[in-house]
Amino acid sequence: MKIYIGADYKGFEAKKRLLAYLQEHGYDVVDVGSYQGTEENDFNDPAIAAALAIRGSKVSVGIFGILICDSAHGMTMQANRFKGIRAAHCDSVESAKLAREHDDANVLCLSAHFMNEKTMEKIAEAFINTKFEALERRLKRINRLDERKDYD
Repeated sequence: MKIYIGADYKGFEAKKRLLAYLQEHGYDVVDVGSYQGTEENDFNDPAIAAALAIRGSKVSVGIFGILICDSAHGMTMQANRFKGIRAAHCDSVESAKLAREHDDANVLCLSAHFMNEKTMEKIAEAFINTKFEALERRLKRINRLDERKDYD
């Protein structure tokens, strides 16, 4: 299992703590930035780096991203711009489990503003350790996410 973790300047400290927690628990974690907690480090670059790393992986199972910003909204929006990325902003263990079970989410987005360290740890563990339930109706929905259609 490999986890790409990133944050903007508002999530920088939370990212450092969650990264250490995940490594202590045996996960292979790659820090994709930002590498400083300064204002010029917006959510875009870490979200793009995580999305591209996940898409570029030769395996699709056991590869996740965890992105942290102030609200988790910017990270979620940026990551979801990439085909094959299913980023979910989760604010509870239950929402993390549902994102994995029902939607095969591969990127977890967390809010540094609304969550404490322990909550992030619990949500991350639930997300990482929950399996996708590949029912036909769920696969059909997920496959439609990457369809190219012109909506007016």
